[in-house]
Amino acid sequence: MSNFDPNSYPGNGGWGVRRAQQPLGYSTDVSTPVVARFFNSVYAWMAAGLALTAVVSMVVASHIDDVAPLLHGPGFIVLIIAQLALVWTVSAAIYKLSAAAATGLFMLYAALNGVMLSSIFLVYTQASIAGAFVTTAGMFGAMSLYGMLTQTDLSRLGKILFMALIGLIIGTVVNMFFASSGLYWLCTYAGVIIFAGLTAYDTQRLKQIAYSTADNPAMASRLSVNGALLLYLDFLNMFLFLLRLFGNNSRR
Repeated sequence: MSNFDPNSYPGNGGWGVRRAQQPLGYSTDVSTPVVARFFNSVYAWMAAGLALTAVVSMVVASHIDDVAPLLHGPGFIVLIIAQLALVWTVSAAIYKLSAAAATGLFMLYAALNGVMLSSIFLVYTQASIAGAFVTTAGMFGAMSLYGMLTQTDLSRLGKILFMALIGLIIGTVVNMFFASSGLYWLCTYAGVIIFAGLTAYDTQRLKQIAYSTADNPAMASRLSVNGALLLYLDFLNMFLFLLRLFGNNSRR
């Protein structure tokens, strides 16, 4: 019988909802290979999602005139709603979905993100995009490694980051109306810091899940897909904020 507690799962990531957590409680009788297998799956699906997003973005950008209606007006709203619905479904219904269904929904979400993000190839130079990606990969790797190895309980940090994320969302929405340069850059720097911190926090929570699902391979398989979505969102949001910081506008 698995000792997995559904209430311990952190919920979805990025701009999604995160539930408050109890302090960590690792099971000391579980070997390290269990964690390695779980994270191999998490990182593999995360990488697959990022690769699909990148490919779709480049393909759509090269045919931007054909898909322009999807990126403006009602089409854009439909894409936003579809993305939110997919994130909610993968996170909220993870205990009912099979691993294959969760994976399919995650990859569909990654593809839709590719459509949404295709415009960055029209705004920024390819060198800027590549540089921001490499920088993000380095920061993500360092913060995820920290979350994996630290003995410090990051639960309190997670709560602080959650509140900061809410503030970031509010600030971003407000700035859509006021177009303040100062608020724009404040949100940009804050976004980098918040998602870097969430990367460490989410990695530590996923490590706990790896221990908790050690004797339940089916649950571990489903939650590894959800974990991939969690870290995918952390990576992607950090990348977009770094691109705003260091990207060169191709239209200059």
